[in-house]
Amino acid sequence: MDKVFRAKRTRAKIHGTAERPRLSVHFSNQNIIAQVIDDDKKVTLAYATTVGSKITGTMTEKSAKIGEEIAKKAKSAKVKQVVFDRGAKLYAGRMSALADAARKEGLEF
Repeated sequence: MDKVFRAKRTRAKIHGTAERPRLSVHFSNQNIIAQVIDDDKKVTLAYATTVGSKITGTMTEKSAKIGEEIAKKAKSAKVKQVVFDRGAKLYAGRMSALADAARKEGLEF
């Protein structure tokens, strides 16, 4: 129940625009999904996932790879700044690994 309230509280404060879209991150037990979303137009600008990919390692290593990949795809979509949407997850471990890797590739948030 607490995760639902945390996700709603987080998303109530975050809104992606054309100048600064939203970087939404979702973790399942085995996969990681990251999207750069323009909420005004309701369009996904960039997308990276481990589903169907050959990325191996621990979930923290996978999330770092996805962070690098989403930053590269966002750059190719001409996005430099994003608003980070962590959803119901706390900013620690896998989430911070993904965020740090995206920052190293030049994405600002």
